[in-house]
Amino acid sequence: MRAVEAGCDRINESTDADIDNQRVGGMVTLTFPDRTQIIVNLQKPLQEVWLAARAGGFHYRWDGQCWRDTKGTGEFFADLSRYASQQAGAQLAFAPSS
Repeated sequence: MRAVEAGCDRINESTDADIDNQRVGGMVTLTFPDRTQIIVNLQKPLQEVWLAARAGGFHYRWDGQCWRDTKGTGEFFADLSRYASQQAGAQLAFAPSS
């Protein structure tokens, strides 16, 4: 969650994207200027991260190296970058914390 928040801060400092992010417990809500949202939610009992975007809902599980979509179709930060870019109308990039 910290990596998502830090990504928003970095994006807001270096672009005109103006993403509002609010964290409540294990959930971060990203709100874009057009009022669309992306919600990232920790599901601790399932050991998953859930992402809800305009493109749909996705579940990710740690595979030892990264958060991989449970359907095997993507990686969390790459997907978050793609969906946030679609909703912001600009190229945005999120990455895991070092």
